[in-house]
Amino acid sequence: MDETKTKASLSLGGRERGERGSLLHALLERLYPPRCLLCGAPGQAGLDLCAGCLADLPRARHACPNCAAPVPAEGVVCGRCLRRPPRFDAALAAFRYDEPLVGLVTGLKFHARLAHGRLLGALLAEAVRAADVPIPDCILPVPLHPQRLRERGFNQALEIARPLARAFDRPLILHEVRRSRPTRPQMALDARARRGNVRGAFAIRPGFAPASVALVDDVMTTGSTLDELARVFRRAGVEYVSVWVAARA
Repeated sequence: MDETKTKASLSLGGRERGERGSLLHALLERLYPPRCLLCGAPGQAGLDLCAGCLADLPRARHACPNCAAPVPAEGVVCGRCLRRPPRFDAALAAFRYDEPLVGLVTGLKFHARLAHGRLLGALLAEAVRAADVPIPDCILPVPLHPQRLRERGFNQALEIARPLARAFDRPLILHEVRRSRPTRPQMALDARARRGNVRGAFAIRPGFAPASVALVDDVMTTGSTLDELARVFRRAGVEYVSVWVAARA
């Protein structure tokens, strides 16, 4: 088969798989209609969230384009980024890290409520679409060290990244980047200690260098982990690194 026919066949196969997936999704919604994870009311727009709870989610009015921190006006770069610009090019957070986002994130991270991850990923995909930002070549959920992964049983960033990969038809990067050493939990550390804690904690497979990548995580606080990942990708030759997170603290 020549190259043109091969491409046409692959394209047709992709459309057929997409149509089958859409039909299956519609069938599952009829059999198991979405239910709000916050109040138990019927969900809406294919989300496990009702219209009232969706409206109550804490959206940031204005955010720094570099790190997604709250700022007083649109397009303003925060003082921290002016002093120490991050190594990633842009950051987007779907929400502020306030209730009920705190409950959704902690329910996923510490109580294995994987449905929370699917919801957060779907909400983050909507935020990306609304922001009309460039869609990268691939999506990387922040890796866990194998020891932490065994303890937790899942990677919360991966659960959020799965709906994003489906929404934008981009591959998930699962094996090309690894957490090469265990680190202390970042929550108890100040900004300087966080940077030191993750320095050199990630390794990338030699030769792996997509033109662009989106780093996905549940919550961004100081951004130290994401900044270190961006440093690794920059050294590998990646041209554009963006950050997508469900919530910004």
